[in-house]
Amino acid sequence: MGFFADRYCFLVLKVIMSHIVWHHATVTRLRREQLNGHRAVNLWFTGLSGSGKSTLAHAVEERLHSMGCRTFVFDGDNVRHGLCSDLGFSIEDRSENIRRIAEMVKLFLEAGVIALTAFISPLEKDRQRVKSIIGGENMLEIHCDCPLEICEQRDVKGLYKKARAGLIKNYTGISSPYEAPANPDLCLETGIESLADSVQKVVQLLFARSIVGGVKI
Repeated sequence: MGFFADRYCFLVLKVIMSHIVWHHATVTRLRREQLNGHRAVNLWFTGLSGSGKSTLAHAVEERLHSMGCRTFVFDGDNVRHGLCSDLGFSIEDRSENIRRIAEMVKLFLEAGVIALTAFISPLEKDRQRVKSIIGGENMLEIHCDCPLEICEQRDVKGLYKKARAGLIKNYTGISSPYEAPANPDLCLETGIESLADSVQKVVQLLFARSIVGGVKI
């Protein structure tokens, strides 16, 4: 009986889904970008916990905002308070976390926004999945390359210490792997260079890729 009930529900869902179509708005992404005066793009900051991703993303947003750009930062902790509050930190849950973020970013790109995302995103396959969802041409991958020992020194939450003690499982860099990007659009040595220098390099990249222009940096 359970099999037939499940099969019936599946068929009903299939019929419902067949009637769901993407609505194409008359106000397009291009028109929004023209109004904003810049292209939409995703700046995907990846790196170990403590590598400076969130700090850099918010500093870059502050700089872009002062230039008149439309921006929004997706921060790892903030997203887990709402959109992904039902997820844990297993490999599977982390992958689903990244997938949901990618789908949200896709909508923000349609809105003509420069979306900045600060997530450890430790696995290459997950970052490639983001590219497949939003389009590789819409994503600039920025690696915050910081040695583990420096990240641990910055450990204001004490999470590395707990992971070392075995109190936290699947912690990236300790008991779970981090796969550094092989060919990021930008690699920043956030363990040694200043925040101001890192911000400047990100903004210069946006000018070089013609995302923004016409504003003196």
